[in-house]
Amino acid sequence: MPTPSVIFAFILATIYGALFHLLVGGDVRRLALYLLAAWLGFTLGHFAGALLGFDLLQVGALRVFSATAGAWVALLAAHLFLIRPSRVA
Repeated sequence: MPTPSVIFAFILATIYGALFHLLVGGDVRRLALYLLAAWLGFTLGHFAGALLGFDLLQVGALRVFSATAGAWVALLAAHLFLIRPSRVA
């Protein structure tokens, strides 16, 4: 059974991915990519915050600030990955 921290992390990361998709738009495949990027970035951000001892906005064992930063960095990276460069003739 998942702990409350894991459930809260999953909900926050899902909200971030859905909100990002709402802001930039796209089809269902982009929504899936943004959700995956948010989940992965949130997890990596949490562990980076734990490794560096960054305790700002910690809820229980969850380092919300660093996890949120990781999620948004991953979302921006995924979005930049999807942008195709314009072809100059």
